[in-house]
Amino acid sequence: MITDMVRTQIQLTDAQARALKALAASEGRSMAELIRDGVDAILRARGTVDRDAVKARSIAALGRFKSGARHLGSRHDDELADAFRS
Repeated sequence: MITDMVRTQIQLTDAQARALKALAASEGRSMAELIRDGVDAILRARGTVDRDAVKARSIAALGRFKSGARHLGSRHDDELADAFRS
């Protein structure tokens, strides 16, 4: 989890706030997290990347997703071939 945060205040239109709140609820995330993702996307698009933040998010994502495939680490080529045959 990223711990170095700076509190800031932004103003959104009513429509933006409603849409963001609904999206956050549907994804089980906070509005602040979605806003941070948006800021990161803008920074990436303009070539500015906070590598420490990217690394922290990557580490936080470890183990959160399951492929259902057993032995994926040692048999990744076989699993990929099977996926393309399906």
